[in-house]
Amino acid sequence: MDATREVEVVVIGAGQAGLAAAYHLRRTGFEPDRDFVVLDHSPGPGGAWQFRWPSLTYGKVHGMHALPGMELTDADPARPSAEVIREYFDRYERTFGLRVRRPVDVRAVREGDGGRLRVETSEGVWSTRALINATGTWDRPFRPHYPGQETFRGRQLHTARYAGPEEFAGLRVVVVGGGASGTQHLLELAPYAAATTWVTRRPPVFREGPFDQEAGRAAVALVEERVRRGLPPRSVVSVTGLPLNDAVRQGLANGVLDRRPMFDRITPDGVEWDDGRRVDADVILWATGFRAALEHLVPLRLREPGGGIRVEGTRAVADPRIHLVGYGPSASTIGANRAGRAAVRDIRRLLAEEEPVAA
Repeated sequence: MDATREVEVVVIGAGQAGLAAAYHLRRTGFEPDRDFVVLDHSPGPGGAWQFRWPSLTYGKVHGMHALPGMELTDADPARPSAEVIREYFDRYERTFGLRVRRPVDVRAVREGDGGRLRVETSEGVWSTRALINATGTWDRPFRPHYPGQETFRGRQLHTARYAGPEEFAGLRVVVVGGGASGTQHLLELAPYAAATTWVTRRPPVFREGPFDQEAGRAAVALVEERVRRGLPPRSVVSVTGLPLNDAVRQGLANGVLDRRPMFDRITPDGVEWDDGRRVDADVILWATGFRAALEHLVPLRLREPGGGIRVEGTRAVADPRIHLVGYGPSASTIGANRAGRAAVRDIRRLLAEEEPVAA
């Protein structure tokens, strides 16, 4: 193991939020490897996008916002989004010389010596004055537990392990979840599966018309309020609703998006409701979202009684050295860009205040 290395700022994660933060650090005079370091546990560039299923083409992606300083232009909408964004992120890292270190697993962040933070990783220890956490959610897929789940004789998988619709040909599939992934899975599976059933805890809300800036600000404000109160953040889409497009309208018309309420139990052969209804299934596909990947921050005891980390802007209220970007209201791609810039501005101010005064 290398000896402890000292930097001013450690950035954890090289997805949209982490790269935006690294860009603004470099733009304001911080040098990679000397003043800051970007640690990423993924095998290559692309953030969570590199793991998306091949049938999720770039044309199906809604709301992918360009990184600061470099537009994403001339992308083929028919290509898999994983390929398009992996290449874009790779080009971005090289253009701005961000020198992302990967694969590096951050195992724990603890209180260090002299008011610094100790970042323990698979590649040694970094000592830092400030930390930008941009670890996203992909590594923490959420799958709720239901009675009988362990008795199911078929296959259960989460969106994180979905590779495309072809492997479900001729199978009866129950899709659980009312977000964008759930509807995308259903629309893709319908031509291949023997049958699909859609179940959600709440009735889905579909949004008509354009999603303008005012609506976006209102949605972000709702998510931000939860974070300010120290509650776990909800996704932005949970408050914006699902956009209605031609494919969704067709799915509603032909019954593919005929939603049922959440089942009460899982049986060896499918799912059942208390009113006696049952559906036989070969596969249960959990499109039930993700949770923030923050386990490495546990030693700092940032969580509030409500279960979340209370944040003002991007700064953790319990520790001004810690900034969370891509968390809560900044989880969208455009929000991540803005959060990266805001975090760097606050960190520059913090570090300037801590500089020793010359005699």
